[in-house]
Amino acid sequence: MNIRAQAVIGAAYGDEGKGLMVDRLSAMAENTGENAVVVRSNGGAQAGHTVISPQGMRHVFHHVGSGSFAGAATHFSRFFVAHPMLLIDELATLADLGIRRRLTGDPAVPVTTPYDVILNQAVEMARGHGRHGSCGLGFGETIERNLRPEFSLTLRDLYRPDLAARLAAIRDLWVPDRLAALGMENLPGELASALRAEATMLRFMEDCEATLDHVVLWPDRRLAELGPVIFEAAQGLLLDQDFGAFPHVTRSNTGLKNILAIASGAGIDTLDVTYVTRVYTTRHGAGPLKGEVARLENLRITDPTNAPNDWQGTLRLAPLDLDILRNAIAHDLDRDHAGIAVSAGLAVTCLDQAEGAFAVVDDGNAVYLDPAGAACRIAEAAGLALAAESWGPGRHDVSSKVEVDLNADMVTDA
Repeated sequence: MNIRAQAVIGAAYGDEGKGLMVDRLSAMAENTGENAVVVRSNGGAQAGHTVISPQGMRHVFHHVGSGSFAGAATHFSRFFVAHPMLLIDELATLADLGIRRRLTGDPAVPVTTPYDVILNQAVEMARGHGRHGSCGLGFGETIERNLRPEFSLTLRDLYRPDLAARLAAIRDLWVPDRLAALGMENLPGELASALRAEATMLRFMEDCEATLDHVVLWPDRRLAELGPVIFEAAQGLLLDQDFGAFPHVTRSNTGLKNILAIASGAGIDTLDVTYVTRVYTTRHGAGPLKGEVARLENLRITDPTNAPNDWQGTLRLAPLDLDILRNAIAHDLDRDHAGIAVSAGLAVTCLDQAEGAFAVVDDGNAVYLDPAGAACRIAEAAGLALAAESWGPGRHDVSSKVEVDLNADMVTDA
């Protein structure tokens, strides 16, 4: 038996075009008569992967996999964090677009409560100008709480008959303990009111019940039974908790680490990885950004997804640094592959935004690239084959240099 899977990983700080590539791979599977399953391998609702369908539908995917327009199902791996309050809203938005796909989740998926959101927003607000770059959705606080078994909450726990008591314990015992550990005596007024309000818990329990109406518990180890597997990573390698510039990182592993762990348990033995980069670098939120500039010469940058907001500010820009790119990818590939055969390529996006030769940085020097040959040059610098290049926001704007056969040698369990 040979089970092959795909993976899409951001090579920078997120927003590289992962949604576009996942949508395209899912469409390739659909064209062969199979619907893929997109596996969320890290992150949570703070992800925002934009996809525009051939019919012009546009959606920023947060929970649901970016292959949904192309018929793909979604699976939440145990490394994903579910956010019932936002999941239900996203499902309603997709239903309005006529999109209803199968959702499964490993029973061990951590679940965000409103109390994690309150803590997250309180601590980030208290940091003032020293913010870490959080989205304010409670992701990191969910991870922190779930380290304490008596306060943990997973998808499996949403079936607990004593769910209300567990939530009350989180509110009345965990929140004060956590605030003390953070050196905070009180919550800001509005957050304190939300914490105390009974309606906060009642509304959340309704969202939990609705989540169970949509998400079927399904262990990661049985992934291959759901269809051709496409792993969709969130954020990017430079935000990985073990590789990025602490504390401006996410509390998850954004590259191969989680994917290999899931794949190994699911019996997947061959993995084709597509790393994704724009032709320039963006960062939305606090933290270092080497070479940051106010504007980039000959690049007409459009990004309606990353609008300025109170938590992350304005989208920041820098020329693509090829040293950083190749080092990040090399670091990610230089790990134990757990017996899985791994091949990697690079997808280069946003070439349509180049209005002439634009600068990248190589060995500390500015190098100007002609848009027509830029993707090949960037892939070569990264030490990878060029897997694809995009000249627009939709799947039909993507040109392949190395076509990937999603179903090659694939055998799934019956």
